[in-house]
Amino acid sequence: MPGPLALVGSGEYLPSMLDIERDLIAGRPPRYVQLPTAAAAEGEQRLDYWIRLGREQAARLGVTAVPLRVLTRDDAHDPAYLAEVAGAGLIYLSGGSPAMLADTLRDTPLWQAIVAAWQGGAALAGCSAGAMALAAEVPDLRHPRRGGRQGLNLLPHLRVLPHFDRMLGRVPDLLSRPFLQAADGVSLVGVDEDTALVGGPHRYTVRGLRSAWLLGQGRRQQLPAGTDVDFP
Repeated sequence: MPGPLALVGSGEYLPSMLDIERDLIAGRPPRYVQLPTAAAAEGEQRLDYWIRLGREQAARLGVTAVPLRVLTRDDAHDPAYLAEVAGAGLIYLSGGSPAMLADTLRDTPLWQAIVAAWQGGAALAGCSAGAMALAAEVPDLRHPRRGGRQGLNLLPHLRVLPHFDRMLGRVPDLLSRPFLQAADGVSLVGVDEDTALVGGPHRYTVRGLRSAWLLGQGRRQQLPAGTDVDFP
């Protein structure tokens, strides 16, 4: 049986997400594999920041942090990194650029190892860019006219818009953007900051401090924390 999935709006490795991350790794090997790959273009200082946060959260959980500094497609073919994924209890894809993350991992041995670990029972979480990249298509929110690019395609029936509560404030016309016109059979969901959809691959529970939102076709349906939702 596959392990649980978490699609997180923001807050990876922070105390606000501690209970969710604790539940994800509970009953699984105490190896917390962390990939800052989405931030690869942001420089060493930013990568060090994510690795430090991950180690701190692992310490709070009483488990072993296993940060994987996977920055290129060559890294994603490195047998040493593949070996680190084996036996993971929780694998986490943190924030940055969803396009960078998808382009680095797509169709690589490392991504295949991550999927195999999840299918074998490990929990898999993606926050912000990490959640977006799991879809079939990754949009360019900063340059919407450029269209999307191929995602990791683990969840082809979903498209996640993270930081949803903050994005509405920054981009008032967000709900009219082309990104919200998802293909037939694809559910579009906004996830607020410090909030997550946990479950999967089709049935989830909203957890955290705020809400998730069903979007598209002119609707914005609020899903408060504690709500169960199915995405066929």
